[in-house]
Amino acid sequence: MTVSDPCFIPFTDAIAFNNTVAEQGLPESFTFPFYYQPHPLTVLAAQQLQQELLEANPWQHNFGLDSNNDRGMVIGKMFGVLVVKDIHGQLGFLAAFSGKLADQNILPPFVPPVFDMLTQDSFFNAENKQINQINQLLHQHESDPLLASLTAQLTLQQQQAERELEQQRNAIVESRKQRKLAREHADNALALADISSDEHKTLSIELSRQSVQQKHQLNALKQQWQTQIDATQSQLGKLQQQIKQLKLKRKQLSNSLQKKLFAQYQFLNIKGQARDLNAIFNDAPNHLPPAGAGECAAPKLLQYAFIHQFTPIAMAEFWWGSSPKSEIKQHKNYYPACHGKCRPILTHMLKGMQVDADPLLINPGKDTQIDIIYQDDVMVIINKPAELLSVPGKNITDSVFSRMKQLFPDATGPLIVHRLDMSTSGLMVIALTKKANKALQQQFIQRSVTKRYIALIEGVPSQDEGDISLPLRVDLDDRPKQLVCYEHGKHAETFWQVYQRVNKRTLVYLYPKTGRTHQLRVHCAHHDGLHMPIVGDDLYGVAANRLHLHAQYLALTHPGSGEAMVFEVKADFE
Repeated sequence: MTVSDPCFIPFTDAIAFNNTVAEQGLPESFTFPFYYQPHPLTVLAAQQLQQELLEANPWQHNFGLDSNNDRGMVIGKMFGVLVVKDIHGQLGFLAAFSGKLADQNILPPFVPPVFDMLTQDSFFNAENKQINQINQLLHQHESDPLLASLTAQLTLQQQQAERELEQQRNAIVESRKQRKLAREHADNALALADISSDEHKTLSIELSRQSVQQKHQLNALKQQWQTQIDATQSQLGKLQQQIKQLKLKRKQLSNSLQKKLFAQYQFLNIKGQARDLNAIFNDAPNHLPPAGAGECAAPKLLQYAFIHQFTPIAMAEFWWGSSPKSEIKQHKNYYPACHGKCRPILTHMLKGMQVDADPLLINPGKDTQIDIIYQDDVMVIINKPAELLSVPGKNITDSVFSRMKQLFPDATGPLIVHRLDMSTSGLMVIALTKKANKALQQQFIQRSVTKRYIALIEGVPSQDEGDISLPLRVDLDDRPKQLVCYEHGKHAETFWQVYQRVNKRTLVYLYPKTGRTHQLRVHCAHHDGLHMPIVGDDLYGVAANRLHLHAQYLALTHPGSGEAMVFEVKADFE
């Protein structure tokens, strides 16, 4: 059967397709887009898209995959595939890219954007032209030599005025001292009858006159400079007011255009209900959608499917191109939809569909056991199992804290001295008293505690050890992921050392010198770090049975006795 829809892509490898359907069947529910393992059909669709189109790269987009390519900026790209069924029951898939590709919004056979702001008759172009004109005027005003000249003149006048006034004040102080001495000398002379009463009075009047005269001179100098400064400020103020009014007008036009633009992004769900970006993000902290909201692959795919009566079966998104500078994306790896931009939109779009359960609402550590390695009256050392929270989360209360609270009901203080990521296993310190908690926390703050982790990473480093220093901050669009950011990131440093090379993987020791969120995971995965994600890292690599990261070694000082103590527990993957 011939399908006329230009965006519907039939599976070309009939054998692989039929085998996949026979072995795996169709999923009973749709992909939960924020945490998933790609269904084999989506993998087949992604591979076909990559082989038939992306590898050919007919648009000459610089994905950074050609080492000899020096054309402009390298821009890797997120692509998405949505396996669908048409009204005749035929299976195929739709494809989309996030943002723009080769500076274009529309490139067949990819589905179009929900709203194309780049069309010639779009209101966006006309209104954005006004804003650009204001920007040009602003640039002219801000580049006006007179503005720079008056600004420099005002600064010079203020500095010169302050210097001269300070000199005048110092002269008055010195004169006051001299007059005081003169009065004391006159008083003594009058007492000794060396001068008459009239002479004493005349001198006093003269000294007072000098004081008044100097005050008048100071006030006159102040007035003189203030007149000059006011004149310069008046001229400068007129120029600055013009700039201020232009900026205000630009802000008003931008806000109006932004709101109008958001209203054009009308997202459907399977029930045919439409909501625009303004409504969808109304409950956001600042009521504004983040930049690029609605331009990602997943919303584009679902929107096209709903409009053209395709039934969504399964979806997956993958990265194509070299790794970006900040976030961690590996060529051909699959990634979930982001939380900041996509979650509010997709939550609306998936209403009415049977969707896989959110695994983040399920407690993966439910059946795990905590091993106590050491215990006394003030401190406990435990071996935390992987997938158990250190402290209660938003949806899951089961944690090291809740279990320790139950196990040691008479303990005082907050119990938790430091934390491990939920997916990380290994040694943790528990304080049973407030005093012990304070003493142990000081050791962590002062970095006198020695910590060693062991991790299994994907790949084999060419060196045996090294230091990684990459500053980290949270990804505001996709919490809790972290970004490498040299502008706003916090210093993060890790020393690493090869323990054992095993085939194409390596066991490494990791010594964190700082304790940033996801530090070890990012430092291993980022292309400026080891560029080898930890095995099983579902955020920065590829998911497996577990994250192969374990807090193996801990050396500290006992908070009571001051004794040096060392603890070590092997990982289950060593």
